[in-house]
Amino acid sequence: MRHVKIHTGALLAAGLIAGLAGCGSSTDGTAGDDPPPKADHSAAAAAEPQRQGGAEIATVRGRRIAVHRHKGDGAAWKTLSSPNEMGATRVFLVDAKDGDWLRVLLPIRPNGSTGWVKASDVKLSSTTHRVEIDPKAFTFTVFDGDRVLRTGKVATGESGTPTPAGRFYFTELVKPPNPGGDYGAYAFGLSGFSPTLTTFAGGPGQLAVHGTNKASALGGTVSHGCVRVGNDDITWMAQNLAIGTPVVVKE
Repeated sequence: MRHVKIHTGALLAAGLIAGLAGCGSSTDGTAGDDPPPKADHSAAAAAEPQRQGGAEIATVRGRRIAVHRHKGDGAAWKTLSSPNEMGATRVFLVDAKDGDWLRVLLPIRPNGSTGWVKASDVKLSSTTHRVEIDPKAFTFTVFDGDRVLRTGKVATGESGTPTPAGRFYFTELVKPPNPGGDYGAYAFGLSGFSPTLTTFAGGPGQLAVHGTNKASALGGTVSHGCVRVGNDDITWMAQNLAIGTPVVVKE
């Protein structure tokens, strides 16, 4: 079992869950900035290196980190705080390495945005786990390398608020105050955002993978973009998957 910090404080949990009502929670107030660089790869292509050698997770060492548009830039393009707005230590999924610099997947719009951080500003760890979600089949699969660890049903976004395809990662884990409520036993925040909801319930449309109190809805399109799984499945994920674990949503 992995030891993952679970945020259970009433205010913290309520804040995230309120945002997740529209799959949203607060990020870093970067709206209005110039469009960020975006990784040029599909979700399917992004998943392939993980099958071969796993994924690297960069955990921010200090209370903030400078993100650069290009490696070696003198001035920071963005400065992100740690812990993040949900109280979780800031992590990134590493996309590439170049000397003393790391290109990382950023939890900002548009989905797939990347930036460069100094390797000395983060602590690296690795995982061979990843989650793949197939919206057409309404299933999730958790892999350890090429080995299937767990599969199950999901519910995804309705036609007007679809669950977007892409490569994401877990940004925080919250235990809702009421495990019998709409968000089930646990909720993982994701690094991606709704393609149609720019604001909802006080948040900017952040996606999530969370439990549900309506297992009968699994296998359909019922959400505002979040991915719902059964409570047994989300509990297993909370016990076994690290923050930073890659999540690939297929086309």
